[in-house]
Order: sequence, then C-alpha cells, then structure tokens
Amino acid sequence: MVEINEFADRAAVARLGKRLALPRLEKGWVWLAGAGPGDPGLITALGLVAIAEADVILHDALVNEVLLSLARPGAQLIYAGKRAGRKSCKQTDISCTLVSLARKNLRVLRLKGGDPLVFGRGAEEALTLARARIPFRIVPGVTAGIGGLAYAGIPLTHRDTNHSVTFITGHGADGKLPKLDWSAVAKSSPALVIYMGRKHAGEIAARLIQAGRAPNQPVALLANASFQSQTVRETTLGDLGAVACGETAPSIIVIGEIVRFRAGMDWLGAMTGRVLEPEPLGASALKDVS
Repeated sequence: MVEINEFADRAAVARLGKRLALPRLEKGWVWLAGAGPGDPGLITALGLVAIAEADVILHDALVNEVLLSLARPGAQLIYAGKRAGRKSCKQTDISCTLVSLARKNLRVLRLKGGDPLVFGRGAEEALTLARARIPFRIVPGVTAGIGGLAYAGIPLTHRDTNHSVTFITGHGADGKLPKLDWSAVAKSSPALVIYMGRKHAGEIAARLIQAGRAPNQPVALLANASFQSQTVRETTLGDLGAVACGETAPSIIVIGEIVRFRAGMDWLGAMTGRVLEPEPLGASALKDVS
C-alpha cells in the first residue's frame, strides 16, 4: 500500500513540472534519461517528471532507490542493468524491449545512472528506437566523471593545472581493457578521468607510466560516487593497481594534479571535521601545463 507522503511527493513533482512548463511523457514514447551519479538530488527536474509519469521504468543498478519510489502506483519497474556480480541483461534485449513496450502504447522510461550518452549505451538504444520509428526524448543527467568529482572535492579543471580533460572507459564491450593508443592517451590531457577502470587499474597504470606519465602523479579512486557510502582513496599512479585491488564498488579513477586540490576542497570531509588547506598546491600556483 502506498503511503500518503508518497502521493504527496508525486503531486509535488507534477506541480513542479507544470510550473516549469516541462513536456509530458506521452503514451508510445520512450525517454532515455540520466538519474545522476547517486545522490537523488542530482537528477534533473525533467527526469523527476518522467519517473512520476512512466508506465514502465527500465533502470540500471546505480539508480538510487529513492528515485524509483516516486514511480506511480501500478508502474512496472524492470531491472535492466549491467554490473559485476549480477546477471547482466543483453543490450540487444534491452533495446528491443523498449521498442516492444512503446508499441503497446505505454509511457516508457529508460533510466540510467549518470548520463545516458556518457559510456551508457544510450546512443545504441536511441538508434534502435529511430530504426523502429519510435518517438523518443533524451534527458541528460549528471555524469559521475563530473558530479562524482565535485562530491570528492576535486575540480575537473583549474587554470593552474589544466585547461583540458580526457574521459576514458576502462572496460570494453568484451570485458577487457579497450585497445587504445595509450601513448596518445598519456599525452592527451594533464587530467584523465577513467570510468569502469578498477578491474584493469594496474594494467592502465603500467601502460600510462610506460607512455611517460610519472609514477608519483596523484591519483584518486572514487567509489560509490555521491552516494552516502562514497569513499575516496588517494594514491599515486605507481601504487594504483595495489590500491584498486582493495576496492569492490563501482569506481572512477582520477589522474593528475587536480587530485591535490582535494586537500582544500573536500567539503564533505569538512562537514565531519576535516580542516581544509586554502592553498593545496602551495603558496605559488603551478605553472599552467595545458
């Protein structure tokens, strides 16, 4: 039985959508939406409306359950994620399910952790819908490589360290490390952000060091980004493999001088007593290396 406050929550979402003049999730449509990295507060207003209006929600493992509790009574929740330790759904099956449900004239929401188009296979699903002539909308979300770093107190860019950043996936479709030009990756940007790289962290570090990255370069391993269970382990590129072996949760790897800013920007740590360092890079800022 749905509690009264859950009805009130959905009514509040409906009022918000009306006040902002947001589009409605119509019958026969599929919305591909991002739920943010973990904290339910990081979902967009459009994403909230979609959750409250959907007849069917196909969701990933990293979608916060608080968000799913906003689904309307009778809505079908279908787990359609890919995560180590769980039986994974085939991407072709997920895409075909979206088409099938939309053809039943249902309001369909594909809800993904982070952003659907950042290492989220949202493009594959969108193209399947396009081939089937199913109308769809893409609702961006806060990706872990941006929102997660903010919750760790690490700036994605800073004019004293980097004017560019490179995003990489450390997990190919076959489960192996992608066949990248690691020499080019090592030289691409002062800051590297690697998704799904924990399993191959040691190999990634070795390839980057071999290509010229310094073994003592700062690294952060961010697990369960923006969830209450978030942890951040700081290390160096040379020790990354050993540190990653002690982690089992979904993780983001951050490599570069931007990690050093955490000493002055760990706002979550400050809430529990950490004293922040106003000049984490020292009295004189680093020379711009971008």
